[in-house]
Amino acid sequence: MPVTIPCLADVCLIPIGTGSASVSDEVTAITRLAQDSHLETTLHSAGTTIEGPWDQVMDLIGQMHQLLHDKHNIVRIQSDIRVGTRIDKKQSPQDKIDVVQRKLKDL
Repeated sequence: MPVTIPCLADVCLIPIGTGSASVSDEVTAITRLAQDSHLETTLHSAGTTIEGPWDQVMDLIGQMHQLLHDKHNIVRIQSDIRVGTRIDKKQSPQDKIDVVQRKLKDL
């Protein structure tokens, strides 16, 4: 049974053993893949936020791994993934930021 609850996932793929401190080529490749998906994605300085149904978000993360293994010859990838779910209302990543910024103004 597919898991379709809405989620926000923050993911950072870390290529290991590339011999370089730079990961911009790998980040560019997975960012293009994310942008080409039908899911909402936001690139930030330490990863990508993906918004959508759980099964589709996890599938995209798997595709990111597959792309780096297959097209960039990365033999090992470590991922940091944080996933949040909420079913009482729809809330985008920007909505969450806006709430905190409003509260900061009220201090």
